[in-house]
Amino acid sequence: MANIVTHTHQGASLGARLSQIWAGLRDAWVKRGAFNRTYGELSRLSDRELADIGLRRCDLGEVVTHHIYGR
Repeated sequence: MANIVTHTHQGASLGARLSQIWAGLRDAWVKRGAFNRTYGELSRLSDRELADIGLRRCDLGEVVTHHIYGR
């Protein structure tokens, strides 16, 4: 016995898709700005100040990435 499956695609309109793309770009822009500010502020701390808050200079990129992007 054969089965026939028919899928119809009624995707989002072009305007909605462009809006989603724009929202994604804006979100990426905002997160990148937050990353740069946070990394910059932490990198200006002395090694002693970083140690006081439990960070090493070599871990800044990973810590900031996790904080901003959650990965």
